[in-house]
Amino acid sequence: MSPEHWTRPSRPDERDRIADTAVPAATSATPTREQVIAGLRATSEGGADLVQLLTPEGQRVSHPDFDIDITDEQLRGMYRDMVLVRRADREGNALQRQGQLGIWVPLLGQEAAQIGAGRALRPQDMAFPSYREHGVAWCRGIDPTELLGIFRGTDHGSWDPNETGMGLYTIVIGNQCVNATGYAMGQKFEGKVGNSGDDAAANEATMVFFGDGATSQGDVHEGMVWASVYDAPVVFFCQNNQWAISEPTERQSRVPLYERAKGYGFPGIRVDGNDVLASLAVSRWAMNEARQGNGPLLIEAFTYRMDAHTTSDDATRYRMGDELEAWKLKDPIERLRVHLLREGIADQDFLDGVETEADELAARFRQFCVDMPDPPPERIFSAAYAEESPVVAAQREDYLDYLSGFADSGHDTEGSVR
Repeated sequence: MSPEHWTRPSRPDERDRIADTAVPAATSATPTREQVIAGLRATSEGGADLVQLLTPEGQRVSHPDFDIDITDEQLRGMYRDMVLVRRADREGNALQRQGQLGIWVPLLGQEAAQIGAGRALRPQDMAFPSYREHGVAWCRGIDPTELLGIFRGTDHGSWDPNETGMGLYTIVIGNQCVNATGYAMGQKFEGKVGNSGDDAAANEATMVFFGDGATSQGDVHEGMVWASVYDAPVVFFCQNNQWAISEPTERQSRVPLYERAKGYGFPGIRVDGNDVLASLAVSRWAMNEARQGNGPLLIEAFTYRMDAHTTSDDATRYRMGDELEAWKLKDPIERLRVHLLREGIADQDFLDGVETEADELAARFRQFCVDMPDPPPERIFSAAYAEESPVVAAQREDYLDYLSGFADSGHDTEGSVR
């Protein structure tokens, strides 16, 4: 399939529809009811270019370019992936509400996009996440408990990116796109891309994850410019969950986000991000293209953030309840569950077993969080540099000396609270 297939200009009827949609100016202080509903109606189905293999009703459909052969075992495995990831996510939300975490970033509703993309990665590939990619982390073999330190404020991530093939979470919006492009350029310079014959299986590529809001950040633009100029083997995976905190997508772009790729000179494609089969199929295709030297590419996973942006956010202040209810009918887990039962791929015993496993994961996740020790105060000075800096060492000693004066106030000689 040639990349040109995905760079065709937008249809005139789409441009007319966008132009005729009456919405307030983008500079309005807050979106009005009319603006939110207009945006929902314009984007609720994703448009004619949306790649979908599993309808919201769980019906399997074909696609001329992205049909996929998948075994029953793989289907059951992806259902299990999504259920367990959602259960850990819900437990994280509850732990924050109970004071065990400083913050939590929910992925509720985006499980299919992340599991589909994550399962398309090979061991030698590299993933660069933002801060919501709990499902991708699961696919890279990172246990959910390893995410807790970030949100409890005890570390910046406990996994090894080289061993897992996934970078640490990136809090700075869009910064991971620059990092991913640089890493992908390195893959190309080292001859790990575009090999044929017996060496083809070892080809590598990079996938970077970000949200619709990040597309307004300069780092995303810069990453795409450099990736385009150097033909970097990177797939930009945008999870368009419709809201950048309180800003709807319609106030950030005049065109569907996947069409922005044309401005950089590489293919863009929109996939139903609530369809795990389509997400897997499109991600496999894109990563294969990148590994063969045909990168970069942009995937817009059209999905929805069913929860707040973070536990510090109150989504009821800026979006309508009927919008949330409409998207509940497109739930990614429910559509696969219905498909499994309808086609006889799974029975109730299998579903019950997955729920039991999810409960066990949640209990282990919770207990791990509650039992996490508080790091000593000198931890803040560690791993700042590859080799210890005399300046940092002096600062550490001064700080510990200062803390020692509070020994009678509940601090022991290690500086931790009794």
